[in-house]
Amino acid sequence: MNRILICNGHIVDPANQVDSIQNLLICGGKIAQIGERIEVEADRVIDAEGLIVTPGLIDMHVHLREPGFEHKETIKSGTRAAAAGGFTSVACMANTQPVADSPEVIRFIRSQAEKSGVANVFPIGSITKNLTGEEVTDVPALLEAGAVALSDDGKTVMNAALMREVLAWSAQLGFPVAVHCEEHNLNAGTVMNLGETSNRLNLPGSPNAAEDIIAARDIMLAELTGGHLHVLHVSTAGTVELVRWGKRRGVHVTAEATPHHFTLTEAAVEEHGANAKMHPPLRTEADVRAVVDGLIDGTLDAIATDHAPHAPFEKAQGMDDAPPGIVGSETCVPLVFTKLIGSGRLRLSEAIAKMTCTPAKILNIDRGTLSIGAAADVTLIDPKREVKVDPAQFESKGRNTPFRGWALRSCPVMTIRGGEVTHSVLNDG
Repeated sequence: MNRILICNGHIVDPANQVDSIQNLLICGGKIAQIGERIEVEADRVIDAEGLIVTPGLIDMHVHLREPGFEHKETIKSGTRAAAAGGFTSVACMANTQPVADSPEVIRFIRSQAEKSGVANVFPIGSITKNLTGEEVTDVPALLEAGAVALSDDGKTVMNAALMREVLAWSAQLGFPVAVHCEEHNLNAGTVMNLGETSNRLNLPGSPNAAEDIIAARDIMLAELTGGHLHVLHVSTAGTVELVRWGKRRGVHVTAEATPHHFTLTEAAVEEHGANAKMHPPLRTEADVRAVVDGLIDGTLDAIATDHAPHAPFEKAQGMDDAPPGIVGSETCVPLVFTKLIGSGRLRLSEAIAKMTCTPAKILNIDRGTLSIGAAADVTLIDPKREVKVDPAQFESKGRNTPFRGWALRSCPVMTIRGGEVTHSVLNDG
């Protein structure tokens, strides 16, 4: 039975309120013991002095592109990128080709992940058939096949009656409905935030109202039905306040923020062009502050990457024609540490919770904890390790990032999934 002993690490396990220097023993792919003294013969001993040891990180919002868009990413390359970023589990969106709107596609994704993936892959099925917004999918069948949530991410379900229907299913069957909030009649053809920068660059811009209107509608529908609404990639101060309002009213609403939305403003478009194009777009400094405040006070529950790889030739088409989205798996953790923890805005345990036990709870998956007997998914982070972001070194096929050349600190140095090392830069012998 394979035994791994991680010694003298700063263990941060928010689910169990552990935040101290201890040892951790992995045995047979499970967490076997945590304590100040563990005396056992181990097959591998990892000296984690000076390192942070956390439950395997969970990214609840990625695009693995397979099936159908393997030139952008595959399950193999996408999970390798996740592992390099410290993530042991990812939830992948449904906008594949064919769309993940049937049990067959959900089962295909799970099968491919078992064959070639190095992270746990939890598929998200689509809300509507073929992402057209016209007919709700066979919800029970998708859940039975292994979908952990439903989402038309990349598109908004514009029909309120359909949203009411799927949220009613959510109330009945207990799964989250993850929504991309943009009123398409307001953001059609836009490539960035509407404001002074878009006006100066003469680029069509999307107003904050495009996001806020849909967020308000869907929060009200969640209140009406009792369903679980999860708001994806919040970008506006208005949506932060709407989620806060919904929580005060007792609505079952959760929400996430991405590193790019709590780090960058619309000004990044001037420097990075299409590599700063995303939906929803980068907003103003006031919006960034509001997103950070939402993370601090718990309005925004989770941190997710919205990892969205594209082929270089696609992003080279310019702002008008390039697809929206950036890669995020391999830059997320150092951005969280640099922008949130290092600045004193979030405590270490709070930030780790937003990438472990909280997304696990939202998705209803048995991950995100170092409890005895739990799957041995573990991430080791070196708070002193510095890297300069070089997309050429990414495990992802995608190179589309606005963080090229950034010097970042606090990087994952080892990722363990089910007791097996999936990524490591440690020289531990």
